[in-house]
Amino acid sequence: MSVDTFAVLSEPTRRRILDRLRTAESSVNALAEALGTSQPTVSKQLKVLREAGFVTCRTEAQRRIYRIEPGPFQALDDWLRPYRALWHRHLDALERHLDDLEET
Repeated sequence: MSVDTFAVLSEPTRRRILDRLRTAESSVNALAEALGTSQPTVSKQLKVLREAGFVTCRTEAQRRIYRIEPGPFQALDDWLRPYRALWHRHLDALERHLDDLEET
């Protein structure tokens, strides 16, 4: 199944979940508590993230522990690379222009 990365990341709760998982693995309940969101809401969003490949989970006793998977982020970074280069060129040109203005 083809995944629309931007559609997955467009949902604010999913981004908040990813922000929390960026620093440490977490259970559904810990995420729900940290985000001030219900457990069913977090579970629903984790399912979308898991199906899109952004997170994986492992079972620890009766808890599911989630963590970020770097693959989709690398693909996103690869897609953004040419746009980033474009902006760097424009920002470099702006910096040179502003430096020239200061010198005159």
